[in-house]
Order: sequence, then structure tokens, then C-alpha cells
Amino acid sequence: MPISQSSGTSRLPGRQPQIWGRVPQQNKNFTGREGLLDKLHTGVTSEVTAVVPHALHGFGGVGKTHVAIEYAYRFRHEYDLVWWIPADQPMLVRSSLAALAPHLGVPSSAAMGVEDASAAVLDALRRGDPYSRWLLIFDNAEQPEDINDIIPRGPGHVLITSRNYAWQSVVDTVPVDVFSRAESIEFLTRRVPGSTSQEDMNRLAEQLGDLPLALEQAGALQTETGMSVEQYLRLLDEQTAQLLDANKASDYPLSMTAAWSLSVSQLKAKLPEAVELLRCCAFFGPDPIPRDVFGALPDDLAAGSRLGPLLDNPILLSRAIRELGRYALARIDSENRTIQVHRLVQALLRAELGWEEHVSFRHEVHLMLAAAAPGLPDDTVLWPRYAELLSHMTPAMVEAGEDPRIRRFALDVVRYLYSSGGYQSASDLVKGFIARWRADSGDEDQHVLSAQRHLGIVLRELGDYRASFELNRETLTRMRRVLGPDHVETLLLTNSHGGDLRMRGDFTAALAHDRESLRRHQSVFGPQHHRTLRAMNNLAIDYLLLGDYEKAFELQETTYRLHRRPDSGSSKQNILTSGNGLSRIVRLRGDYAEACDLGEDAYEFGVQELGPDHPWTLRTAKDLSIAKRRVGQIDEAFDLAQATYEREERIFGRDHHDTLAAALCLANAQRTRGEIAEALELLRDVTARYPRMYGDEHPFTFGCDMNLALLLRVNGQIEEASRLDLSSLEGFDRTLGREHHYSLTCAINLASDFAAQGDAPSARRLGQETLAQLRELLGVDHPLTLACANNLVIDLRAEGALEEAQALEADTFERYQRVLGNDHPDTRVAMRGERLDFDFDPPAL
Repeated sequence: MPISQSSGTSRLPGRQPQIWGRVPQQNKNFTGREGLLDKLHTGVTSEVTAVVPHALHGFGGVGKTHVAIEYAYRFRHEYDLVWWIPADQPMLVRSSLAALAPHLGVPSSAAMGVEDASAAVLDALRRGDPYSRWLLIFDNAEQPEDINDIIPRGPGHVLITSRNYAWQSVVDTVPVDVFSRAESIEFLTRRVPGSTSQEDMNRLAEQLGDLPLALEQAGALQTETGMSVEQYLRLLDEQTAQLLDANKASDYPLSMTAAWSLSVSQLKAKLPEAVELLRCCAFFGPDPIPRDVFGALPDDLAAGSRLGPLLDNPILLSRAIRELGRYALARIDSENRTIQVHRLVQALLRAELGWEEHVSFRHEVHLMLAAAAPGLPDDTVLWPRYAELLSHMTPAMVEAGEDPRIRRFALDVVRYLYSSGGYQSASDLVKGFIARWRADSGDEDQHVLSAQRHLGIVLRELGDYRASFELNRETLTRMRRVLGPDHVETLLLTNSHGGDLRMRGDFTAALAHDRESLRRHQSVFGPQHHRTLRAMNNLAIDYLLLGDYEKAFELQETTYRLHRRPDSGSSKQNILTSGNGLSRIVRLRGDYAEACDLGEDAYEFGVQELGPDHPWTLRTAKDLSIAKRRVGQIDEAFDLAQATYEREERIFGRDHHDTLAAALCLANAQRTRGEIAEALELLRDVTARYPRMYGDEHPFTFGCDMNLALLLRVNGQIEEASRLDLSSLEGFDRTLGREHHYSLTCAINLASDFAAQGDAPSARRLGQETLAQLRELLGVDHPLTLACANNLVIDLRAEGALEEAQALEADTFERYQRVLGNDHPDTRVAMRGERLDFDFDPPAL
């Protein structure tokens, strides 16, 4: 539909978009291009091509970006949303898209991570919800394959600027050439008002090849210096000859090179400090540089800085920045408080410098970026600043910095990326750091080892547990030898490596590892330091996995209480992790109502502080659904399980470990509601995926198979259920031993398989063995123990042991009424003389 045909909302020329994001300031001297803008508008709004992105292409300096800016301002009344996206670094495009999330009613990157937030934004744009009239501008896109898959096709419009003509085969393209001579003269008339004759302006345009960027700099120079056209042309001829002799104009139009060089030489004579600042800007990225980056350096960074005196003098610094704007060597955006230098000007500035000055200016940029970093990269409030700095990391070659302060900053950016969900970007960035730092400093450099620790975390989050385990094991061995076992970096990796062991299913090894980790953390940091509390939290998980619920509860309760203290230094994520862990262990102890209360508090905290789609909020939602199901709130449990699974699948895809856990939770809720066919369909799919994630011999794989066996039996497929339960129990016995709550749960279900097959003796024998073990492990009042006792009552009766059955029944019913109450679903099932089944729900590791 043509954009002028609005359905319901009037689109008058004075109307403003509801969302106007990151669009650079309008060029008050914008000239001409009327035919180009009309052609672009007609193409973009055509009924035939409205859903096809359009690209402005042409070589550097012709004004593609200015045309796109002018289009956005001129036709903004036709849109509800206009958003500007710097696209020269593909890995940053998703961050720019993710920044749209709050405006579209989807969770922000702080809540769900950059990649997930950007995916949600793209989905909302494609659906046109809540805005169907949108314009996205991707500025300076290079290779189509880099971003084509994240350009939304939907009811809105997409505009791309690029120097790459390859876009012609992908989208509708509109070439942008130099000015016509008439446009050049019109531009100079606006830029240099006065008595300059048409003939002089024609000569100037001829010499500058009608290149808009060169004309802009020539006009600015004449305005600032009062230089006549005759004098400018004479200097331009001299400058051109020098440039030709120096061979500096091979990649760009000579007219641009000459105009730029002349402007720089005049500025240098007026204010040399401004040229130093400009040269420094050449080593940032071409995206806007936050004005705050150019602040006074702290003492530990200022020593030896060539720009230190300028940065420490706010009056001189402000004047230098204004001069760069006046000479059109930089775009000063006062509204957004940024400074931006055209990539062509940056390249020319770099080209005139020798290698030693390259290194010197890059080092200055590294110092400024490090000084501007706010620290605490996992603090969601600080993520927007990190996002601003991120776009300059690669162009500034931060990986080349050997100063420890620069490398610490680089690793903080990596931590910001994976904390905000940008796992793939974090992986790409940190791999580059490792390769460069290893080449410069060797395998045993502390920052190389630290970077490998971060990579291990990212690999684990991406689901590559095997690679994470091998990398962390090797790095930890080296850290202990090079840094010592009690070094901060060694302890951080020690704590992380326990997670690798749990992911492998080595629960006993993880327990031994984490005991020693906690001991060392307590010794180095003290018993209540937030790092010590993280180690204590991990040890609590180990005890839980091994069925020692009392020890797990003791540790988890202490951890949560200390995390919540105002002076703990704990992040909101750590508080939520610990609170959810406490709710989980209380549930596993059989205190279902209390687990619901704790879980509700934790979930509300997660939604409020981290957002509904943050990974730990979703894990908390899954555990709360389980608690609700156990306490008998079946419909509420199902609704929460379904919503959580749908979010997990949308954010992470079906093969992510969190999605698989949420799928098991949903299938269990469906079975409890009697939706056997739906549960069986979902679980068959999940059962095929679990071995690919964890391997054939992981306890979680056996637990997933056990759930499938339960559903098969309920569905009447008894023989298949029995074979699968027997195989799962053998797997549990191999990996965990029989006296483990996973093994004993499976044994309860296998006894029910035997009973369903008519093999009462086997059911009774297995039931008696299992009940004795459960009473020893979990106690006589635990709901799992009671379920086993209830089933054994039925098997004893089937065997004719009526007195024994009656005595066990009376004891079991009394305990059900006291522990769970008469209205609990398990109590009602037992009172009806029916068997009880228990399923498996994997905890977060």
C-alpha cells in the first residue's frame, strides 16, 4: 500500500514519529538532490516494492548518508517509527536493533540479551506490531551477506547506504553520484554567502570534481578564514601537486584529498591542538564518538599521554572541538553529544602518518576508551555506555594494546557482551584477543589466561560443553602453575570449572572440586564476600544433585541470606540465582507450599529487576511451575510452564539446554492435566535432542527417557515403557548408584511397569527395596517415600499380603494427611487406591 494511504491516523507534514531514534542532525546546508529524493520516495512507497529494501550506493564522499538523513527528516510525518542503525560493523547491528526493544513492547537487552532482544524486535517489525509504519536506515553497510538476514521484511521500509555495488543483486538500488554543477553552485552559494561570482564558484566546483564532501570542506574553510576563491584555488593547485608527489590519493578522489589537506593545514596554523584531536579521531570507528570519551584521563592513564594536556583543559578542548566542526572536518551533534569524522577523512588522516604515530594515536584511543568504561560490566544500568564504546573496539584495534589496563578494559567489554546475551559476538571478540595477545605475550600471559576463562564461559552458554570443559581444564592447570592456586583469576576459573563437571554429569567430582573451591574462596576473600557466596551456591547445587537435601538447604539458605544484605556487593542476578536455588531445594525436600511462596518472591524479583525474558528469570519461572504442580495448582502450573517454554524456544531455539528443561516441565504439566497425546508428542521430540546436548551417559538423558517411559505406560504402551525404564535405571545405577533420588524415582516407575504387566512379585520386590532406601535417604515423610509406600500397598494386596498391606496403608494415609493434607492430588489418588508416578525435572547447573 502506498505510504500516503494511512488507515486511521492522519499524516500531516508537521506530524512527528512516535519513535525517533539515533538519526543524526539534519544538514542545514543540504542542497539539491530533489530528483534523487523523489525517485527514492516513489520506489520505497510503491505498492510493488514496498516490502523490498532500497539501497543508496556510490563512492565515498558523494553524500549517501546525508541523502538518507534528509529523507528521514523530509518524510518523517509518514512514519510512526524511524530508527538509524550504523552498519559498518555487522556484529554491532543487532545491538542497535535491540535498543528498539522497549519501544516495541518487548523486553530489553538488559532482560534477555542482545541477540534475543534483536530477534524479538525483528519479529515485531515483521508483524507490524505495534507499528506498521516504520523506517529503518542501515548506514554504511558493506557486504550484503553480513546483514541481509537481519534486515526486516514487513509492512515498513528499509533504506541502506553502501559503497558496495553488490547490493544491486539483493535490493532495489538508487545510485548517488557527485553533485550536478548546478547543485554544486547552489551549495556553495548557501555555504559561502557573499559576493563570490558564479564564475568563481563554477571554477571551484570544477576543481573539486563536484564532490559534496570536498565542497563542504572548501566552503567551511572559506567561511572560517575569509579566504577568496582565487586564493583557495591557488593553494589547492599547490596542495594537489604536493599530494601527487606524495602518492596519497590513490584510493580517493584527488579533489577530496586536496580539499581535506588544505583544510587541515589551515586549521593547524590556527589551532594545532585541534589537528592532534582530529588525528586521534581517525583511529576511532566511523560511528559517532560519545563526547564524554574526551574527558580528562585519570592519573594512572594520563602519564605519557600526548593528548593528556588537551583533555585536561576543558576550555581548550571545547574550542578544538568547535574548530573541527567549523572546518567541516567533523560532525558535531550537540543533541546526542557526539563527534563523528567521515570514514574518508579518517583514512586520509591515517595515510599521512608514519607507523610510529599510528601506534601512538591508537594508544591514545585505547586510553580514552578504557577511561570512559564505567566498570561493572554485568550491571544492566551500565550496558548502554558499553554499547557506545563497543563500536570503536575493532576499528581502534584494541587487541593490539599491551598495557594491562587496556586489556582489562577489553575483557570487560567481552563480559558485557555475554552478560547481555551477545554470546556469539563475545566469542568472536575474545577469540581475536586471545590470538593477538598470545602472539604478543605468549601462552602464559595473565590476560591470555583470563581471556580463555571468558571464552570458556561463552562456549558453555552457547551449548558447547565439551569444548568449554577441555579449555577450562587446560587453562586452570596453567593458571595454577603460572599464577598460583589462590590468585583471583585462578579462583574465578576454579569456581566456573565446577559447572563444567556438573554439565558432564560428574556430580561426585563436582562436589569434591567445589568443596576445595569454597575453602580457598573463604581463605582468600573471607566467608561473606560475594565471590565466596557464588562458590557456596555452586556447592549447594552439588549436594542437591547428589540427594543430600539437608546439606544443600543449609548452604543455600545461608547463601541467599548473605546475598540479600545491602553491603554484600552481589549482583541482582546472583541474588535471583540464590533465591531460586532456595525455593528449589525446599521443594525437593517436600515442602511444596513453602517452595511456592519462595518461588513467587524470586520470580517477581526477577521480572522486576532483570526482566521477564532474562535467562535466570525464565529458569525461576520453570522452577515455580514445578512447585505449583507439586502443590496441586495444576492449571496455574501449566499456564506458567507453557508461557516459559514458548519464551525459551523463541529466544534460544529448541536445542538450548534451558529450552529442553522447559519442554520437560511443560510435558510433565500436560500429563498431569491428562493431555497425554500432546505431552507424548512434545516429549518424543525432546528425548531425541537430549543426547545431542548432554551425551548418552548423562543422568539428565536418563531422566528424560524416564519421563517418556512414564507417558508411554499411561498411553498403554507398557512393554516399550518397561524397556525404557529398565534401561534408564541401569544408566542411573552406572552413573549415580542406586541410592540416589533419580535412581529411586525411576525404580518406583519401573515397579509400576511390572505391575501393569501383571508381574506382581517383581513389582513388590522392587517396591520393598526402594521404600527402604527412600526412608534412609529422604525420610519417612517425604512425598516420594509416601508415593513408593502407596504403590507398595497395592502390590502387597496383589500378592495376598493383606495384613502387611493394611498396616502400611494406615501408616501411609496418616502421613499423607499430615504432610500434604486431604485435598492434595497425591492424597486423593492414594485414597482411591491408585498408583502414583513421579517425574524428572532437571535443575539449572
